[in-house]
Amino acid sequence: MRDSTQAEILAAGAVAAFTVDLLIYPLDTIKTRYQSQGVVAQLRRPPSVPHGLRGLYQGIGSVIFATLPAAAIFFISYESLKSSLPNAAPQPAIHALASAGAELASCTVLTPAEVVKQNAQILQRSGSSRNNKSSSIEALHMVWRSEGGAMRRLWTGYTALVARNLPFTALQFPLFELFRGHIWNQRKGNADPSHPWDNRTDSDKLQLTAQFEKTRLNGLKSTLIETGLVTGASAAASGSLAALITTPLDVVKTRIMLGAGSSSTERARDIASRIVREEGVRGIFRGAILRGAWTALGSGLYLGSYEMAKIWLRGTSSEHPNLS
Repeated sequence: MRDSTQAEILAAGAVAAFTVDLLIYPLDTIKTRYQSQGVVAQLRRPPSVPHGLRGLYQGIGSVIFATLPAAAIFFISYESLKSSLPNAAPQPAIHALASAGAELASCTVLTPAEVVKQNAQILQRSGSSRNNKSSSIEALHMVWRSEGGAMRRLWTGYTALVARNLPFTALQFPLFELFRGHIWNQRKGNADPSHPWDNRTDSDKLQLTAQFEKTRLNGLKSTLIETGLVTGASAAASGSLAALITTPLDVVKTRIMLGAGSSSTERARDIASRIVREEGVRGIFRGAILRGAWTALGSGLYLGSYEMAKIWLRGTSSEHPNLS
């Protein structure tokens, strides 16, 4: 991968991550608080209550600090792995393997921030604490003082995060590429009906997309809008479906990470069994609709802005976009 291409992917991933973090974060906070119901008292913490908009943004500092490098790692790994895998392999398998490998890499950076974020999201804060200390620092201190050692607690939930994210990305990205290819075929027509989009190599996709899209400045605006709509719709549909299916893994991951600030040492299997025993199937799917909704919005904005940023960066340098 060329250095200029890596720089474009880094910049595009950063723009996408920052956009989604700011706009979607309140919905993520609501989801975490909803999934934590019934467990906060067990962790010997005061119940979480919203504090207006500021309360809904509790813990965002840790996310901004970690999400930008994590997003850069993910997209560079994804694009690199996707281009390095054999073209003879089925395209859905390539997309699933590439996204899984990228997720493993990004989770190494994301896990500590996720632990701090989710513990900050359920903090009940007094007026004085809001003025003197950020919620992320409060949550970090709480985890730091917990039993078992700070470093161990900060990495609590890595396995659970990977166990949630790997199935999610393995489902989302093949579906995303499938939906996006279908929409582009419907909008632009397929030059060779016997050779559909999903069976094309990345090089073929690049050449075909270059014919479809005008990325010079005189046509850049329409290209950006069209790409954003197609990519956003595809990402929203694939992301919401994958989110609904993997909600049980998300519930368990949330409970494990909230336990990082306490003496809780339950294994994921024990937590899942207890939730089903005490709350039934409804408990293990707690927040599924909310998660599906915010994932649809977040994925649409995230991948939509990512692809738009790539086209903008390449269009301003008089290069054709790569929508593959």
